[in-house]
Amino acid sequence: MKWLKSEIDQDLVRSIAKRYGIDLLKATIMVRRNLTSPGQILYFLEEDLRHLRNPFLFHGMEDAVDRILSAAEEGEKVLVFGDSDTDGVTATTIMVEALGEVGISASWKVPEGEEPYGLSAQAVDSFAAEGGSLIITVDCGISNHEEVARAAGFGIDVIICDHHKLQASEPPAALAVIDPKLDDCGYTFRDLAGAGVAFKLATALRLGRTALYKQPSALLWLGSEPSPEDRGPERVRIEARRLRNLIPSQSFQRVLEPGSSETSEVLESLASFLSGRSVFVYGLEEAKKLFFLLFGRSADLEAYDLCPEAWAAFPELAGLGIGEAGSALGIDRYTDAEPNPLDTMQGIFSALAYQRAGVGQGLSAEHLQLAALGTIADLMPLKDENRLIVRRGTALMGGSPRKGLRELFRALGIGPGLNATEVAWQVTPLINAAGRMGKPGIALGLLMEEDSALREKAALELQAVNAERKRLGSESWEAIYPLAGQSFRDRDSRCVIVGSQAVKPGITGLIASKLAAAFKVPALVAAFKADGSIVGSVRSPGEFKVGGLLAACSRFFIDYGGHDAAAGFSLKAEDWGEFVRAAEAYLDRADYSPTEECVNVDAELPHSYLKPGIQEICKAFEPYGEDNRPIVFLAKGVPIADAQIVGKAAKSHLKLTLDFGAHKWPALLWDGAERLERDFSFTSRDRLDVLFKVTMNRWNGEERPQLELFDLRKAGSE
Repeated sequence: MKWLKSEIDQDLVRSIAKRYGIDLLKATIMVRRNLTSPGQILYFLEEDLRHLRNPFLFHGMEDAVDRILSAAEEGEKVLVFGDSDTDGVTATTIMVEALGEVGISASWKVPEGEEPYGLSAQAVDSFAAEGGSLIITVDCGISNHEEVARAAGFGIDVIICDHHKLQASEPPAALAVIDPKLDDCGYTFRDLAGAGVAFKLATALRLGRTALYKQPSALLWLGSEPSPEDRGPERVRIEARRLRNLIPSQSFQRVLEPGSSETSEVLESLASFLSGRSVFVYGLEEAKKLFFLLFGRSADLEAYDLCPEAWAAFPELAGLGIGEAGSALGIDRYTDAEPNPLDTMQGIFSALAYQRAGVGQGLSAEHLQLAALGTIADLMPLKDENRLIVRRGTALMGGSPRKGLRELFRALGIGPGLNATEVAWQVTPLINAAGRMGKPGIALGLLMEEDSALREKAALELQAVNAERKRLGSESWEAIYPLAGQSFRDRDSRCVIVGSQAVKPGITGLIASKLAAAFKVPALVAAFKADGSIVGSVRSPGEFKVGGLLAACSRFFIDYGGHDAAAGFSLKAEDWGEFVRAAEAYLDRADYSPTEECVNVDAELPHSYLKPGIQEICKAFEPYGEDNRPIVFLAKGVPIADAQIVGKAAKSHLKLTLDFGAHKWPALLWDGAERLERDFSFTSRDRLDVLFKVTMNRWNGEERPQLELFDLRKAGSE
C-alpha cells in the first residue's frame, strides 16, 4: 500500500481558514482534497435547505407542474412507474405521496419478478385500458422511446423524471423530460439520484401551489454611493431583477444623481422594466426615501417590503441593513464576486418562498429522508447538493424516522444518531434486496402502507428476503469463483467476465462487486435466464468507468444503464459470444491496469492532536460515501502500549493500544494479525507510523471513539 501525502499551499490554507472561520486542520484537509472554491466549500459548511438549487432550473419542470396540477383539477387517472431498487422505490414513494398532496390518488408500478427495467408496453396497455391519461416515470424512462410513443398513441401524456444518461441522440418525445444528465436540461448539477430528481419535482409541486408560482416578480434596490473622487453630490444606484419561479431572467442597473437631466428617461425605463410585476424591496421606507429624492413625490413606488416577514422568519436579521443581512446569512462568503444587494434579497426571497411552501417540513421532510436513502443506495457522489440532501435526510432519519423506516429501524435494532455509512451498510441493502429478489412490493408496502402492523410485517419480510439473497449469493459464489479465476487468468489478469445459469438475475450485482473486490479488476457477471435472455452487472474496483464499456457494446443490448462504477444490462442469449468478444476488445484497449493500492493522506497529526474531540473534525466532513471517503490521518513514531490478536472465530485481527502521550487510543487493523512480530515487534517496543481514520465503536449502548487502521509500518522504515 502506497501512502500519498501531497504538498499544499500553506498560504491558501490560512486564507480559507480566515475567510470561512474554520480551524487550520479543517482548512488543510479541504485544500488537500482540492475543495477550495466557494461553491465547493459551501456544501461542506452549510446545512440550510435554501442552498438547494431551484427545481425550476430544469427546463421541463414548469410543463410538468402545469400538467400535474391540471390532472389534479380534472380528476385524471395517473400512474407512477419506477424502478425496483432502493433508488427507484424511494423515488416512487416520493412521487406517489407528492401527488397525494395535490389531490391525486395515483397508482404505481415497478418491475416485479423478472420483468425488465424501465417502462413496459404491457404497463402502458394496462393503464390505457383503465382510462389513464398521465404516466410519470421515476428513476427510469430516458431510454423508453417506443413505450412513450405507444402511450401517446393512446392519448396518454408521459412525464419522464430520470437521472440516467441518454444513450440515443434525442430523448423520448414525452410531454416533459426532467433529467440532470441531459446536456440542455438547464440544471447545473448532474449527479442527483433518481430519488433526488423526484424530490425536485415534489418541491416544484409545492412551490406550484403558492401564489408565487409563475407570478411575474421583481426585486428592487436603491442605495446611495459617493460620486467619483468625492466630487459633487451623492449618487443613487438603482438595481432591479426580474424573477419567474424565483429564477432571475433580466437585470436593470443605473446610477443617477438627483436632479440629473436623465431623470425622466431613467424613470420611464425603470417603470417599463417593473411593469406588470409584483415588486419587492428590502426596507420600504429607505427605498421610498431615495426613490422620491430622485424622481420626486409625484412618482409612485408600489412595492412589498421583505423585512417584516424576513425578520420574523430569521430573527438574526432583525434590524440589519441589506449588507449586514448578506453577511449574517453567509451569502457573500460563497462567491468570488463583489457582494450584491440583489443576491442577498434573492436569497431571502427564495428562503421565504421555500418556507411558505413547506419545503423541508412535514411530508417534505419525510421525502428528504427518502431522497437521502436513494442517493446513498445508488452510489451518487456525495458532493454539491447531494451532501445537503444526505446530511439533512440522515439527521431526520436518526431523529424522527418516517413511517416504514421507523418500523424497519426497530426491527434492525437501529437507534438514534445513525450516519450515512450506517445507512449504506444496514438499511439500503434490505430495501434493495426486495427488488433484486423480484419482490419490490414489500419495500413499497413498507414505505407507503398506512397500517403500522402491516409495515411491521413488511420490515420482517425484508429481513427474510435479504437473508435469502445472501444464501443465494453464497451458493452462487461457490459456483462462480472458480470460473472467475479461470477468466482472470485467460484474460491476462485484466478483467473477469463470467456468465452462468447458476447465478440468479437478482444477485449479479452482488457477485460482480465481490469479484471486483477480490481480483481488483473490472468484473462482469451475467445470469442466463430460462426465457433465453441474459441480464448482467458490471462493477469497477477503481478509476475504470464501466459506462464506456457498455456504451461501446450497446449494439448488443436490449437495455442498459448505470453509473461510472456500477451498471447493468440485458441482451439475447444468441448475442452473448459476440458481446464478450467486443467487451474483451474494449478492455484490451482501455487505459486500465491493476496497480498497488494507494491511500491519500489528508493530514499528518502531532501526537497532541489525538485527544477527545478529534472525531468532531471527522464529523464536519460527513456524510461519507461515493467521492467523499473518510478522513485519513497519519501519525508517526507512536509507541505501542498493548497488542492483541482478536476475532470471533479465527483470530485474524490486530488490536493495538497506541500511546499518544496524554491519551491512549484503541486501534484496530482488520485481518492484520500476521503483521505482529513480522513487520514490527511489540516486545522490542518498536514505534509505529500509522495511517488511520477515527470511528465510533458502539457496544452495549455505549459509544467510544477508536482508530481504525488502514496500514502501519515500523517507524523510520518508509
